[in-house]
Order: sequence, then C-alpha cells, then structure tokens
Amino acid sequence: MRATAARDTTRAADLSVENTLTKKEFDPAKTQESVLTRLRGYVELETPSGDIERVNALGDRIAGDLATAGATIEWFDGPGWGRHLRATVDGSDPSLEPILIIGHFDTVHAVGSLDTMPFKNDGTRASGPGIFDMKAGIAITVEVLNQMRLAGTKPHRTVRALFTTDEEVGSRTSRPLIEASARGSVAVLVLEPSLPGGAAKTGRKGVASYTIKITGKAAHAGIEPDQGISAITELAHQILRVLTFADRSKGTTTSVGVVHGGTKVNVIAAEATAEVDVRTTTMAEAERIKTAMESLTATIEGATVHVEEHDSRPPLERSPGVVALYEKARAAAKELGFELGEGSTGGGSDGNLTAAIGIPTLDGLGCEGGGAHAIDEHILITDVPRRVALLNRLLETL
Repeated sequence: MRATAARDTTRAADLSVENTLTKKEFDPAKTQESVLTRLRGYVELETPSGDIERVNALGDRIAGDLATAGATIEWFDGPGWGRHLRATVDGSDPSLEPILIIGHFDTVHAVGSLDTMPFKNDGTRASGPGIFDMKAGIAITVEVLNQMRLAGTKPHRTVRALFTTDEEVGSRTSRPLIEASARGSVAVLVLEPSLPGGAAKTGRKGVASYTIKITGKAAHAGIEPDQGISAITELAHQILRVLTFADRSKGTTTSVGVVHGGTKVNVIAAEATAEVDVRTTTMAEAERIKTAMESLTATIEGATVHVEEHDSRPPLERSPGVVALYEKARAAAKELGFELGEGSTGGGSDGNLTAAIGIPTLDGLGCEGGGAHAIDEHILITDVPRRVALLNRLLETL
C-alpha cells in the first residue's frame, strides 16, 4: 500500500534540546525513566476487559496522574465494563477546535498473567501484560501533559484525552462517547502501538462479526434419516458460500472461526451455528458484505437461515484528511530528527470510529514493540523519548 520507512532505534536516545524545537528542557534519559516508572504501575494493575473493580482501580490511578498534570477529569459509566475516563487540558487559544487523544486501558490478559509475564526492563525492552497494547500510549500522554505543566506551557489547542475500558471487546459501551467526543475536534490522535519499524497507521481494516444460525429438524440417523433436516449440512453449504464473498484484490477477507452443531452422533442435527469474521478496507466493501450476509437463504428445503451482525467497526480509510494529518506528523518527526513512515493494518481500533464520522485521525502514535496479546508483549525502551517528543510537538503545533 505504502512503504513503511525503516527507523534507527538508537536515535531516540539522542534527542536533544535543539531537536525538540521547544524552549523548555527535554532530557531523554529522565523522560524515559519517568515514563517507565509510571508504566510499571499501570502494567502491574491487571485490567482484563469486564473486571470492573480492576479497570476502575487503574482508571483512578491514571486520573490522579492526569489531574497532577493539570487536567480536569470526567467519568462516564460503561455498564458492565467499568468507568471511562476523559481528561481536559486547556489550550493557549480556547477559540480553536480541540484535539482528541484516544486510547484504552483494558487488556486481553486474564488476572494472574503477571505470574508468568511480570513487568521486566532489560535495558532494551520493557515487557508485561498490556504494555504494548496499549498502556505505554497512556503513560506517554500523561508524560507529555505533565512536562508541559512543569514547563509552564500549554498545548496550542485544548486537549481532551479519552481512555476507555471496553475497546478489546468492541467498544460496546464507549462507542457513543468516543464519537461524541470526536465531533467538533480538529483531529484525533490514537496512541495505539506503531507498526513494526515505528510507522504510523493511516489505514485500518474494518471489522464485523456475524453469527449464522441454522434450524433444521431432528431425527434418528439410523431409523428415519429422511425425516430429518440436517442443520449441519445446511451450515456447510452456507460456510462455502460465505467464503466466496472475500475479495483479496480489495483487501476483503471472510473467515469462519467457530462452528457448533448437533447433539449426538446418531441424531440428525436440528441446530448449527457458525461465527464469521469479516475484514474490509472500505465502507463500500463493508456494505457489500453486509448485504450479502443478510441475503443468505437456505439450500435445503425446510431449513431456515438467520444471520446476526455484532461488534462491527467501520474501516479507517486513508482519506485526504488522514493523509494531511499524517503529513503534519511526518514533518514534525523530521524536525525531531527521524522519519515517520506510514502503513495499514488488518486490526481495528477506536480510531476506526472517529475516522468514519469524518474526523482526521492518525493512529499508531504509540511505542514500537511487539507481541500484542501474547506472552512476549513488549515495547522498545529507546523509542519512548521519541514518542514523547513527537506528541509534545504535535500538541504545540497542530
């Protein structure tokens, strides 16, 4: 799609006062230490989606750090998922449209993950559950706002930072809040992890999940097989049909990941279900797939097909607004002494939601690293000062 520029991971530690293009002092070593200290506290508070007590505890800590950085704090209840946090820091020009920063502090890691993957800092990598996706991005945001407060400066525009508790489960309660917070903003900056090599994300595939439910008729498989209507057989036909909806030339994929059906081996199955994952790069393709899925009809007489859509996210398309925002970030990075590449990814984020309502959105501004959702989840430590400097510069100039 677009080439992702390679980056020299050693250069972040060499950022100087001159390179940051600010009047205030910027100490990479102190910045790195400050972020990692704060980040360790965030990681060691485990926050699996849906554990209300734990996500709220981390929310309280983040809110305290943001309040210390001079932010005004608001809470929004997400029933069943904990409280979402929005912090506001006034800009130097209150007449301007604000900037929205978004992220999440829920993770996919279960309670007890710290026993097998504790927070570690080996001098090159910092690791732990949720550190890459995406507690590092939150710690970087807090650091930038706190450095501005200590320096007696303000961002150019008012900054709103929205951190939610249900992104990993499809933003079930936070989506309206995310969209409402984005409306009226000049730009949305997403502190999700960068692409490999440090590039920003100017494109993300849309994600939609569908459940296909088949109803047939039970019968004894040996005595009266012709009296039954096999839901499993019908489902097999539907699965093959769904796979034909994919269009790799347009980046559209369909995948059946979970299948259930039947009760006993000697019973013609009366019910069967399949769960379908769909990824698209454009809204046009998302609508095409939606229409196709909802048009599925039975191939076996007497069987019925029912399709349900859930947990959908529109694609983050590489629109002119997204490109213009990326070019500003790229220019800022160049002034800081490094090249900020761009690229796309098959995974979705809350940036998909803000881009879909027409707000210029730049994703992947968090740390470089790897192992998202895995036991080796980590960030590259030398990238931390670079990310702080870049976000600082964006808040000064956008």
